[in-house]
Amino acid sequence: MRIAITGSSGLIGKALVRSLHADGHDTVRFVRRAPAAPGEARWDPRTGYVDPDGLRGSDAVVHLAGAGVGDHRWTAAYKKEIRDSRVLGTAAVARAMAALDSPPPVLVCGSAVGYYGDTGDRAVDESAPAGAGFLPSVCVEWEAAAAPAREAGIRTAFARTGLVVAAGGGAWGRMFPLFRAGLGGRLGSGRQYWSFISLHDEIAALRHLIDTPGLSGPFNLTAPQPLTNREVTAAMGRVLHRPALFAVPAPVLRLVLGELSQDVLGSQRARPVRLMESGFVFTHPGIEDSIRAALA
Repeated sequence: MRIAITGSSGLIGKALVRSLHADGHDTVRFVRRAPAAPGEARWDPRTGYVDPDGLRGSDAVVHLAGAGVGDHRWTAAYKKEIRDSRVLGTAAVARAMAALDSPPPVLVCGSAVGYYGDTGDRAVDESAPAGAGFLPSVCVEWEAAAAPAREAGIRTAFARTGLVVAAGGGAWGRMFPLFRAGLGGRLGSGRQYWSFISLHDEIAALRHLIDTPGLSGPFNLTAPQPLTNREVTAAMGRVLHRPALFAVPAPVLRLVLGELSQDVLGSQRARPVRLMESGFVFTHPGIEDSIRAALA
């Protein structure tokens, strides 16, 4: 197959490209600079430009681009960057696909379990409504921006991804060095639920959404059983053979992270009901398996 990808330089995008190439597929990687290598095409999400030649002949488009939620403190300017990078980028890709005489038949669009907001102890699946707050509002706009593709008859699936367990990047990548140094510990009370997924299963799930006819709408890309931050902390300590005694009090997180602390301390107990009903089988359903896979 030929798969067009935005966000191919990120943690998930790089792993997806490696997986596809390993199985003999071709990729077109959309970049925001002048293409400098074979298999690259240009796009500019702010102006809405997407090189149509990069889309033509593709069997699917996987749209993963977006500013990192935890990369900077949430100033008004950076919140706008988080929102615009997702909403404007998705709208540009969806419009460009819809404008083609023979568009790619599938769009797999990134999203996040942040859609549900703080769910406390309540488990939610894909049928749950959006929560309240900044990230839920971004996710709602993000998914709505793909409307031109859906209206053009393109099968569109939304990958509502949880916390990806990986040593090479993302939020989890920042935790591994702390735990290896014996400085890891729970955040706040530790009672908040974390919906996690191994990087291996994240890539397998994305490919499942590409390959399986009829799959459209939202899918939670999370392991079957979310765990509390306290349980995740204990698992990290066991696997790394390090004490996990430190704790970061909630007031300190609020002081350091500002508004972002609401989501770090918030609870999201999302379950992948639609993904499992579609026949997907997790390789690493448990947290210890996921951590060991990341270390390997």
